[in-house]
Amino acid sequence: MNRFALLTVFIVAILLTACKKEATTTEIDPNRKGSIMLYFDNRAGAQDLVLNSSSYQTALGQDLTVSKFNYYISNIKLVNKDGSTYTYPKDDSYFLIQESDASSQSIKLSNVPEGDYSDIVFTLGVDSIKSVSKIAERTGVLDPSAGAADMYWGWNSGYIFLKMEGSSSFAPLDSTTMQRPVEYHIGLFGLNGATNNLKTITIPFNGVYASVRQAKTNAPEAHFFVDVLKVVNGSSNIDFSVEPSVLSDKNSVNLANNYREMFSLDHVHNE
Repeated sequence: MNRFALLTVFIVAILLTACKKEATTTEIDPNRKGSIMLYFDNRAGAQDLVLNSSSYQTALGQDLTVSKFNYYISNIKLVNKDGSTYTYPKDDSYFLIQESDASSQSIKLSNVPEGDYSDIVFTLGVDSIKSVSKIAERTGVLDPSAGAADMYWGWNSGYIFLKMEGSSSFAPLDSTTMQRPVEYHIGLFGLNGATNNLKTITIPFNGVYASVRQAKTNAPEAHFFVDVLKVVNGSSNIDFSVEPSVLSDKNSVNLANNYREMFSLDHVHNE
């Protein structure tokens, strides 16, 4: 074999080896781990939610100014494009999103198996098992004396899944404060036949995959819109003049059925 032929064989061998290495690098290996970022952008219809200043209009044409908007996200699962599901470790899967705390609105899920994820599933609220577990097992945003202090009913020994407070000119006047408050504190996990306001939320990524890879410098990001107006708009349009406050079981199911629709996908991007 002449020198030119040897050189040709050598170059082809190098190219084949490089292609093989590239193919191996891009293959999905569930034993390798990566991360994915979740972002929750609280809105009021098509507008950005701004606490204590902007006034928004409900489906009944009533004004609403929001002063507080908090909710729990838990029990996160990621659905792969092949239909398999990865369940994020349960004890690490409780997050409290607060409009007043921008840092709470982004969640990093670490040590996620490599995959091309097409959907996310999560619970709005805190499940019954965690709600009745030993207090030592409820830390961080679940600690009633710390992170959950504003999201826990001492009288009911349960978590408030969603808290929305504000005011409206349509709400009755409070003669003590001379304000017209609206407040909705929704919880209850169905213990002993009680109302169950836990809601499972499924959000498809609309044909775009969040590609988790160990080698990625930047994790894929899934951005969601969360519409506060959906708490009072939907299958039950809430009239502030009639029902300015729901703080327990009464009619809480109506608001829970509404807020299950408040999540939507903005976009997913990879790097």
